[in-house]
Amino acid sequence: RAARLRILSSRIATMLGADPALADRAAKLAKPDLLTDMVGEFPELQGVMGHYYAEHDGEPPVVATAIEQHYWPRFAGDALPADAVAQSVALGDKLLTMAEMFGIGNAPTGDKDPFALRRAGMGVLRILMEKQLPLPLPLLIEIAFDATNAVPGVKRVSEDVQTFLFERLRAYLREQGYSANQVDALLSLRPSRIDLVPAQMEAIRTFATLPEAEALAAANKRIGNILRKNESEVAPAVNSALFVDGAEKDLYATVQELLPVVRAHVERGDYTAALRSLASARTCVDRFFDDVLVMADDGAVRANRLALLRGLFEAMNQVADISKLAS
Repeated sequence: RAARLRILSSRIATMLGADPALADRAAKLAKPDLLTDMVGEFPELQGVMGHYYAEHDGEPPVVATAIEQHYWPRFAGDALPADAVAQSVALGDKLLTMAEMFGIGNAPTGDKDPFALRRAGMGVLRILMEKQLPLPLPLLIEIAFDATNAVPGVKRVSEDVQTFLFERLRAYLREQGYSANQVDALLSLRPSRIDLVPAQMEAIRTFATLPEAEALAAANKRIGNILRKNESEVAPAVNSALFVDGAEKDLYATVQELLPVVRAHVERGDYTAALRSLASARTCVDRFFDDVLVMADDGAVRANRLALLRGLFEAMNQVADISKLAS
């Protein structure tokens, strides 16, 4: 297992711009103190003794620190690994444990979690969020399973691990005071960048207080249902020559203006501004549904209107699935 942890920790360190050789060294020395009489007598000193042994043997301070801190966080509210090398080994150890245990069918069930996988999962999420590490969660899970490729009997159940982590994230966000609808609005999109989640959740909470939020959420839900039921009929692109009603033209102009604005805000990480900008579309959206029959008898007109709604749907769901906010 030490070899697997070394490989995984080094890869994560490279992704973080840290020295993979230092991460490799820390991972190699992360567990030997478990064999000592001191840790055997006082298990709570695991990592702490490893730190002291490494210092005594002249290892670099960053390696000694990582040996101790790779166990962090050890409990809810505990401190997090301080630097990129320690974070790399901490993430590697926790992700590898989850890959190994899920891969042999030892996922937590009910209140049983003998391998402390819920704690490990929450540790991964907290490190990514609170240390603002720009690492895609799906990629981390995949490279954790890459490290187990040579282990007999370990199945690659990446989706199970990702689902488990999102369940932990859901519980954490609810504890932070976000409503179930607000959490669903973000997590239904399966965000890959966990470091962005706090800012995205605050943006969703702010958007939910806007006067236009309820109407836009209801419209978004309606659009989603229409598109799902008529997916095969949606035109590849909007053809403005097929517009019949003024409300179509106005909505198209709004979407053309809105989509780049929303995308620009998202690229800058200003998710609150991205969602606030949707408020300007409410009047056009309401008028469109009041005046326009989407499912027109003319097939070309119908397909064009569906394409128009698809563009609006894309603009409205850049940050979150706001239909989840509908009451």
